Amino acid sequence: MKTFGSCLSGRAIKAAGVGAALLFSVSTGHAQSGPFAGMDGNWSGNGTVALSDGTTERIRCKAEYKVNGTGLGLKQSLKCASDSYKFDLTSDVTSQGDRISGNWSEASRNVFGNLQGTAGGGQIQVFVEANGFAANLTVHTSGNKQTVQIDSKGEIRGVNITMVKG
Repeated sequence: MKTFGSCLSGRAIKAAGVGAALLFSVSTGHAQSGPFAGMDGNWSGNGTVALSDGTTERIRCKAEYKVNGTGLGLKQSLKCASDSYKFDLTSDVTSQGDRISGNWSEASRNVFGNLQGTAGGGQIQVFVEANGFAANLTVHTSGNKQTVQIDSKGEIRGVNITMVKG
């Protein structure tokens, strides 16, 4: 299996890093108060990544979430792989009211960025930035199921993933 950086350009690495970090760094639950309620634990799922050349690949992901005691902070570890690449990301996200913000990193490629947006009613909408890259992310959580959609104009055009808790 190739590493992510060996098959895509630097811009694509940034795009995928940002996208993947965000895929699981923000979400919402319904059992407790706070935007990260119900997230603690392990999640896994799969989906697709669409590239600017029109190709798509299936992607598999596993995430571990740790919600702090107040329910207003979330630390996440994410590992994803497709047939041609893999990445290992961490993120740290906090909320103040319905506003959320945070940062992420992919240590093996020294890629990092930040995010900001809103959370409420089982939906997250976030704007993601890194050097030379920007994307919009929408996360919808209902019970133990989560769907994630990322849209970008870079080499990574879209990511769609469904995760389940357990």
